[in-house]
Amino acid sequence: MATFAKCTFSHASYAAFRPSYPPSLYNTVLLYHRGPKYLCIDLGCGHGVVARALAPEFSSVVGTDPSKGMIEQAHSSTPKDQYPNVAFCCASAEHMPFLKDESVDLVVAGQAAHWFDYAALFPEIRRIMRKGGTLAFWGYKDHIFVDYPRATEILNHYAYSPGKDLLGEYWSQPGRSIVQNKLRAIQPPSTDWEDIRRIEYEPDSKGPASGEGTMFLTRKLKLGECKEYIRTWSAFHGWQEAHPGMKRRSAGGIGDVIDQMFDDIANVVQDFKDEEKVVEIEWGSGLLMARRK
Repeated sequence: MATFAKCTFSHASYAAFRPSYPPSLYNTVLLYHRGPKYLCIDLGCGHGVVARALAPEFSSVVGTDPSKGMIEQAHSSTPKDQYPNVAFCCASAEHMPFLKDESVDLVVAGQAAHWFDYAALFPEIRRIMRKGGTLAFWGYKDHIFVDYPRATEILNHYAYSPGKDLLGEYWSQPGRSIVQNKLRAIQPPSTDWEDIRRIEYEPDSKGPASGEGTMFLTRKLKLGECKEYIRTWSAFHGWQEAHPGMKRRSAGGIGDVIDQMFDDIANVVQDFKDEEKVVEIEWGSGLLMARRK
């Protein structure tokens, strides 16, 4: 998660433009969960969106994140008078000595599971999780423009094609591949976990909800907001470090890789010439749930 400590990273933009999770996703996890709901741990909590959503369901929710900036954003976004049972601390997912053995009912991670060191994480979760407790990790891959297949093709070209002027070389691996493959690489050890379930969605640019599986993440954004969302990608911050002189046009610069991407799209898709144009986007996603033996 080193990206989130970089000076180029905006924790406020991350909070503003990243997708939130719908009630249907949380309900899926809660219906799977069995037994008490005293303590929930949100790993890689970011700005606290998952912790806040689960606060009404648990006696206590604790969000952890190794990024001090993210924890500061989580505190500022979570008023204590509205969320008295939610706390945040700066800590890694793999080492949580402040938690007692078998004290946790639910461990979640939203768009964070691809960062973890599983050789260290699974033993730590085994230690803190009560028997019968729930693990629920979910993540989302790149969005698509559901009504604009050509725009989606150009987006994917910029996101993954090789070349130092594009974004493909700046993704952290193997994390990005784990997300792209809907968390299938994360395999809870069968010695400690049972009733393992996976729920996936692969979107298609043939119109809304035209993909395969169970869709959780969709949103309507102005094209200008789409640009800002892509600027929260970790690959973009790697690109920024490699191109310090190329600033976005909205900040008075000559244009960055995101400006170039949308220029190329606008050359072939007329609607993309207007940054106020509202488009519908969907994310492919993977949800992994498992029960502690």
